[in-house]
Amino acid sequence: MPKKVLILSSSPRKGGNSDTLCDEFMRGAINSGNSVEKIFLRDKNIHYCTGCSICSQYNKPCPQKDDATEIIEKILASDVIVMATPVYFYTMSAQMKTLIDRCCSRYTEISNKEFYFIVTAAENDPSKMLRTIDTFQGFLDCLENPTIKGTVFGLGAWHIGEIKNNPAMQEAYEIGMKIQ
Repeated sequence: MPKKVLILSSSPRKGGNSDTLCDEFMRGAINSGNSVEKIFLRDKNIHYCTGCSICSQYNKPCPQKDDATEIIEKILASDVIVMATPVYFYTMSAQMKTLIDRCCSRYTEISNKEFYFIVTAAENDPSKMLRTIDTFQGFLDCLENPTIKGTVFGLGAWHIGEIKNNPAMQEAYEIGMKIQ
């Protein structure tokens, strides 16, 4: 049975290294018969959480009028969520963290989802990328029954396009193909 896959690309550069890996992952997921949508967070208007507590204390929708509400609805409607980020100073992009923070209003509804992570960095040491994965894990620790299905590390890629000859390209495609 095909799954509904949502790819969240948080690269500030369209066609950047992590965004390119998203496209390869998407190609694999589509070729295996899944329904796939990619959201390029840079193109969306997502405000920072203001900590107003309207959602948590009063159980009301976030009062901010931006694109976060639509994206969170798509997260809730998806079976598989791919979270992709370039790594700056050993953590995820601000765009991804801002979206995660805005999930505060509905995080208790995000349940039984499969997660994949795509992480790119100029760094070549995969152990140093674990801090970024730990940050994603902090988000998942607040959700009900999430499952991490895979991670693609695109390392040694700093400037745009450097990922194209990286083994992570094939890995992203293959891991997308495994979604069933």
